[in-house]
Amino acid sequence: MLLVALALLVGLAAGIGGYTLVYAEGLSYMSSDPKVCANCHIMNSQYDSWQKSSHHAAAGCVDCHLPRDFIGKWTAKALNGYHHSKGFTLQDFGEPIRIKPGNSRILQDNCLACHGDLVHEAAAETGRAGEFTCVHCHQSVGHGESAGLGGPRS
Repeated sequence: MLLVALALLVGLAAGIGGYTLVYAEGLSYMSSDPKVCANCHIMNSQYDSWQKSSHHAAAGCVDCHLPRDFIGKWTAKALNGYHHSKGFTLQDFGEPIRIKPGNSRILQDNCLACHGDLVHEAAAETGRAGEFTCVHCHQSVGHGESAGLGGPRS
């Protein structure tokens, strides 16, 4: 009897998990295609503005938002996937969506990986190299103006 109950429990969990994986297009998140980031309607304005940005031809979402090393990339994908699915399932995310500190560090590292040579001298000249992040001044790069569900903030 215990074995039957355990089998039912495992079957139920696998069924719900499988349905959720298909419904949420879970396997698509294994790719690096920027369209995947717009699977969630809440990211449509960011995806649309990225398509019109100067970064469109040079960088996709993962190029800026995920670490470049294999372990870091897949760890960040897993953690972000967990937080995103929890947030959207429970509807307990802030609006407009804000980047978390860990993801902000990843973004900064990736900005410098591409543009470090360009900004190194300017940052060194001011003596304030570690004081600001790139998006402190370049907030709309990649996504356009900050927007919530209702569109750009006024």
